[in-house]
Amino acid sequence: MQAAPRLAFGVVADIQFADAEDGHDFGGCRRRYYRNSLRLLREAVRAWGGESPPIDFVLQLGDSIDGQNARRGEAESALRQVLEVLGQLSVPVHHAWGNHELYNFSRARLVHTGLYSRPAGGSDGPADRECHAYHCSPAPRLRLVVLDSYDVSTLGADPGSARYQVALRVLREKNPNDDLNSPEGLKEPHFVAFNGGFSQAQLEWFDEVLKFSDENQEKVIVTAHVPIHPCASNGVCLAWNYEAALSVIHAHRCVVCVLAGHLHDGAYCLDSHGVHHLTLEGVIETPPESNAFGTVHIYEDKMILKGSGRIPDRVMPF
Repeated sequence: MQAAPRLAFGVVADIQFADAEDGHDFGGCRRRYYRNSLRLLREAVRAWGGESPPIDFVLQLGDSIDGQNARRGEAESALRQVLEVLGQLSVPVHHAWGNHELYNFSRARLVHTGLYSRPAGGSDGPADRECHAYHCSPAPRLRLVVLDSYDVSTLGADPGSARYQVALRVLREKNPNDDLNSPEGLKEPHFVAFNGGFSQAQLEWFDEVLKFSDENQEKVIVTAHVPIHPCASNGVCLAWNYEAALSVIHAHRCVVCVLAGHLHDGAYCLDSHGVHHLTLEGVIETPPESNAFGTVHIYEDKMILKGSGRIPDRVMPF
């Protein structure tokens, strides 16, 4: 008989709720179910509430509301509805920030919303309080690290700010297209505006966190909206400086899994250092008769994902 898990948590990605009729992706060929996504989230919350053993927290992997809310003047309303559903949970929700959050809100505004799950005090994150990266220990010898994969990005930043100018320079060096969201003709097609990257300050902070976890024999789960391994991506949905983030992870022994969203089809790989990279299927492109959420159980020697609908079950040994 298998021992009880040390920890259990829910995972969901790319809800992209809008109070709007069904539409399609930017290519015009993939259906998006804007209103239905909130109903599917309610189903997920009900399922997590009935889990035994009970879950300890939920990871919302970014893109909680759709970018069109900004054009419709409904960003605050849409976010309120999503947070009300998640608020029915009796456990903490950890939020990653995605591109759609930054289409709707400035980074400075996001700090003052319910999507800012970084703790208010202490040395849990980088010195820049607008960098939504932090870590916590939800159970003994386990650590969760939330990374901000739009720390270097033109999205949500004032065009006059240093953050915006640095990001635009990085993007322009790699992407000569008039449309900065187009990967057409690029040698490195992930250098598009709907992706972003990690600042050097965030990477140095991340390295220190993993040093601590190595020294204390912890296992670490890392999460970010944008995938950081090419084999857990389609080659486009990938952090700009993913190699730098992987270098930090591979310099340590403690990371067992990286969880991401952004790529609505989902993906998985086990990398050359034995780290699992799991990209979750997105709720927004999930038809009404299905769903896209999961529950992860952590054991001494493995993680087991129990998926729902589009998300397959998976066993990930450490």
